[in-house]
Amino acid sequence: MEQKKIFETYESEVRSYCRSFPSVFQKAKGSIITDVDGKEYLDFFCGAGAVNYGHNNDYIKEKLITYLQNDGILHSLDMMTDAKAAFLEYFEKQILKPRGLDYKVMFVGPTGTNGVEAALKLARKVKKRESVWALMGCFHGMTLASLALTSDKDSRKGAGIPLEYVTHIPAPYMFKNLDTISYMETLLTDDHSGVEKPAALIIETVQAEGGIHVFEAEWLQRVRSLCDRHDILLIVDDIQVGCARTGTFFSFERAGIVPDMVILSKSIGGIGLPFALTLLKPELDIWTPGEHNGTFRGNQLAIVAAKAGLEYMLEHHIEAEVQKKATVIKNYLTEHISADKAEIRGIGMIWGIDVYHGEVSAAITKKCFENGLIIERAGRDNSVVKLMPALTITEQQLLDGLKIICDAVNTIIK
Repeated sequence: MEQKKIFETYESEVRSYCRSFPSVFQKAKGSIITDVDGKEYLDFFCGAGAVNYGHNNDYIKEKLITYLQNDGILHSLDMMTDAKAAFLEYFEKQILKPRGLDYKVMFVGPTGTNGVEAALKLARKVKKRESVWALMGCFHGMTLASLALTSDKDSRKGAGIPLEYVTHIPAPYMFKNLDTISYMETLLTDDHSGVEKPAALIIETVQAEGGIHVFEAEWLQRVRSLCDRHDILLIVDDIQVGCARTGTFFSFERAGIVPDMVILSKSIGGIGLPFALTLLKPELDIWTPGEHNGTFRGNQLAIVAAKAGLEYMLEHHIEAEVQKKATVIKNYLTEHISADKAEIRGIGMIWGIDVYHGEVSAAITKKCFENGLIIERAGRDNSVVKLMPALTITEQQLLDGLKIICDAVNTIIK
């Protein structure tokens, strides 16, 4: 059977990315993905953010091969292992302490949504409140509690049941004359607001799936202050924009704030392996043993890759590299796409080109794929062309990809 027919015949209709990128891929290296016919594609999708250090990163891959050759334990539930001890010590000494952060590390199931579910359960347990607040435009996952947070209409339809105990707050970019901090303050202090005080407020500091909206540092600082005043936990979902994507390891560092909990996944897996962590302030660690568990929490191979990824990031000064490449991206896009065609916004190495209509963005990404570039869409009506290349992409590859994008935009939008 012809290969594409295999997927059409046997795989569920739920498949999605393969419909946008209709090739059968065979191998990948760095920022290049190659299909079975030998055609090469520049990757500006980056495994939805899971491959920050490029495909098959040599340094990380060598660590994995060595671990496998030495029969390192692959499955251990949450038992103590040498690999986990090495990761925890490195993460504490090289990532948390230099940033003045004091978190306990919770190994959850291997997906970002599991990290969100764990954070929500703990917040409700600590504060003894059922409600949680989230922002309109957010995406936090597809399992039920995470989906209740997620605001995308089509995603929510899949639940099949009411999604409850979440109040959605307008994001700060949505209404020009609405101060969202004052709005939340009013909800909390007005005895006729009709809105329950939440256990937590969960945010992304950059709404990625929401259309690449970067929240100002001042707004993040005011949110931290609001939560402190009203005894509300602040949870930052850094699943997609953490691990140096914005130019610092944690996306909230630019605001100088300390969330009560942080969720990491995607690129914390080092090389695309499934892995997630929920970080929590020590005083919040009131779990009873096994109260939140999972057979594949603490994926050992991903733990090895995660430590190697952190080593690679620090040794190669990836945060500084991202900041430098961010300027290249911004300058190129603003120089080659006129403001009357699209709005350009972003930070670090996550950028969006908002062309205002889903049909237009679809035509642009289709044209990009035809010209050898893999790139996705985001935002309301999927109107935003979303740039998310590997942090390790060469400058020439970056410029090549940007040219393909700008040429596509200017071809589709006259």
